[in-house]
Amino acid sequence: MYSLKLFRTFSNFMHNVTITFRRRKTSLGLWHEDINRDIKIKIEKYWSNEVLHREISNADPVYYVLPMFPYPSGNLHMGHVRVYSISDALTRFHKLNGYKVIHPIGWDAFGLPAENAAIERNIPPYKWTKSNIEKMKQQLLQLGFEFDWTREISTCNPHYYKWTQYIFLKLLENGLAYQCKAEVNWDPVDQTVLADEQVDDLGCSWRSGVKVEKKLLTQWFIKTTKYAKKLLDGLKDKSLENWKDIINLQRHWIGDCDGTVVTFKLNVDGTMKLFDVWTKNPYKYIHGTFIVMKSSHPLLQGHTYNSGLSCLNPITDSEMPVYMCDTVEYPEGRDVLIACPTQDETDNQIAQALQISIDQENKKDIAIESDSLKAIEIARNKNVGGHFVSSKLKDWLISRQRYWGTPIPIIYCPKCNIVPVPYEDLPVVLPELDTHSGIQTLQSLDNWVNCKCPKCHSNAKRETDTMDTFVDSSWYFYRFLDPKNEFAPFNKEKLKNSTPVDIYIGGKEHAVLHLYYARFMSYFLNSLGMTYVEEPFKKLLVQGMVMGQSYKVKSSGKYLPPENVEKFGEIYKEKGTGEPVLVQWEKMSKSKYNGENPERLLESYGCDMTRLLILADVPPGTPRRWSDATLPGCLNWQHRLWMTMREFLKYRANNFESNSLSPEEFKKIESKIWENRNYFTATTTYHFRDTQKLSVGISRLQSLTSTLRNNIPPEVYARSKEFELALAALIIMASPITPHFCSELWAGLLSAPHRISSHNSTINWENNVLEQNWPVVDDHYKLSFLCKVDGADRCELKIKAAELNNLHEERALQVMLNEESVQKWTRRGVLRQKYELYPGCRAILHIFTNKKQKQVEEV
Repeated sequence: MYSLKLFRTFSNFMHNVTITFRRRKTSLGLWHEDINRDIKIKIEKYWSNEVLHREISNADPVYYVLPMFPYPSGNLHMGHVRVYSISDALTRFHKLNGYKVIHPIGWDAFGLPAENAAIERNIPPYKWTKSNIEKMKQQLLQLGFEFDWTREISTCNPHYYKWTQYIFLKLLENGLAYQCKAEVNWDPVDQTVLADEQVDDLGCSWRSGVKVEKKLLTQWFIKTTKYAKKLLDGLKDKSLENWKDIINLQRHWIGDCDGTVVTFKLNVDGTMKLFDVWTKNPYKYIHGTFIVMKSSHPLLQGHTYNSGLSCLNPITDSEMPVYMCDTVEYPEGRDVLIACPTQDETDNQIAQALQISIDQENKKDIAIESDSLKAIEIARNKNVGGHFVSSKLKDWLISRQRYWGTPIPIIYCPKCNIVPVPYEDLPVVLPELDTHSGIQTLQSLDNWVNCKCPKCHSNAKRETDTMDTFVDSSWYFYRFLDPKNEFAPFNKEKLKNSTPVDIYIGGKEHAVLHLYYARFMSYFLNSLGMTYVEEPFKKLLVQGMVMGQSYKVKSSGKYLPPENVEKFGEIYKEKGTGEPVLVQWEKMSKSKYNGENPERLLESYGCDMTRLLILADVPPGTPRRWSDATLPGCLNWQHRLWMTMREFLKYRANNFESNSLSPEEFKKIESKIWENRNYFTATTTYHFRDTQKLSVGISRLQSLTSTLRNNIPPEVYARSKEFELALAALIIMASPITPHFCSELWAGLLSAPHRISSHNSTINWENNVLEQNWPVVDDHYKLSFLCKVDGADRCELKIKAAELNNLHEERALQVMLNEESVQKWTRRGVLRQKYELYPGCRAILHIFTNKKQKQVEEV
């Protein structure tokens, strides 16, 4: 296509450039070859140190990107690849925007899966966990993720769980950790208690799949219900961004906080036992005359009552009779109610059914509202309750009867009863096991269990339950900010300007329980003055599940590997039998033969392509149907980028000149490139920064690539400043997705002679692509300013970027109300407005009118 002389000139130039680059670590100089797997692997190996190198930045402000830390199973799965590809891309994006980015990693290392796996292999859990961590860490490094490994933590490390135990003791001090007998879910296979939420709708264990049993056990709880109303109200916090349907999930879990709880004392065989009484009507704590309790209530089990029961009402400091009845309609989720038959007709009917006499003199008018407030105030002053909560929400059961967990720092003394382990004696370290043959509990380890009471020094025993792993993960995001602290869980000053977490990334399956417990813990730590904010997370990015195509025999439900299925038109059948096969998209699983091994992808395509494949096509919040259909488009994009750089270097090396384009034609092409560079910079920035729809941002970069390839004459490659700037912007914006590949492209760009935009202040031509500034639109480029009235688009203006970036809400409203197309729809008046400014991208003004109100009045 080109002359032999031109090709030789280019080849000689590339040879010289290659020698220079190898000395300066700037390029491999393989532009004369077609891009292929081997070249991409060479590129990734060559640039790995630069991509993984994390320079300690003193930049201000700080941006905290937190992906949920993984359980160390030993192998990454595609869900891991997706969540960490998202967090790494956002980390690199914000670094290019001048932030000091905190992007930590650690290991949620305790729990049943590791312990059961260790039992199967007859090795101690800590050895199994340690080897898995080492393996998974290597896989994360192979994927080029830029984690701050200096912040690495592991929840099974005594240096970490010492402070989990410390927080437990703080909860105990503040009356938020308590022990009581409760009916619990017992997994007979894993031999441990399960929280209600760990039992599925069929009554089976989330881990073993076996039918759970009910048992009465004395367990440790955390009184999360005391914070229920605050946690519910906190969902209205204006600092929360992009929580969307997660707010509804949290609200549903917490429930309507339409009642209060007070802790009463029941006289059981001469011992006062605590129990909670919930009611929608707090005045009953003052005026109630009896308590009704289900016969299945845990406090009534194992006791024979020949005479009437009584309890102590802490609000009135008086005794109240207690009646057992199973036919009463109790509040949802409760097995106790307090009755005031003189004021409540339902309670009156209960009294009649139980043949309880009512003192008619008590039938008097009472100040229900003021007495309700009075009862709540008394309860709070006495620290016996008074907090608002739904009837169905329960406290957090944290006791687990297995070895591999954080030991609960409690000692049982025959003389002193329950004694917390002194702070100076923390951590209570798990005893090491030489092997792990069969299920073991701490209870079986006498040398560890037997100890001295820290108060009276007599013989005592340690608590043998361990904590639910949700406790470990309920505060880790603060420890990441001060991971080496030996004197406290974290120093408050280290949280300054770094909290709340700017963006928290993880699966939707953790958007209820984990998020609820983490929010509770953050509120509690804030109440101690240990943090600056109550809400721990500013923005949530809930990633969709990675799904694979599965094949299941219709008649039996047996899953088949893909190679055992054949297709006849649109019909699938099992090979050999001809049985009809159902094809569906499901969560990836080995048992369903629909998984994808990240190591295969790394081996076949390299890490940049693996990251690109998982991020392209669908936004992070959408379930990802994994197939090879995405591959051709991604491979083609890399090929086009490579060809663009090859041709750019070729024409620049020769300083190509031609008279085939007139000055007007040249200027027209440059103008189009300028327009597209600004447009795609604005839209890519918007989707990377504001919507986190990385796939849409990638598609914009692919479109900018097309601009630089479609019908571009050689002299534009050779002499256009706009082409050079657009190519530079494209490589910079693609670098968070494919950092190795873009490092090589950038090295090629730097090598080009006859640079035209050397004095451009937005590009540092001495630095690599990972140290550049994210491109911004030119000040005189016009951006979209859209006005919506009652949800409908009514006017769109184009305003210069420099002006739009400084357009405040009051002025924005004034500008739009001067437009006839907006005036037409706002004649009834403006009820309120909401202004969204996305600097350098766009602005949207939402106007809400009195339209609906007027329509009602007219009817």
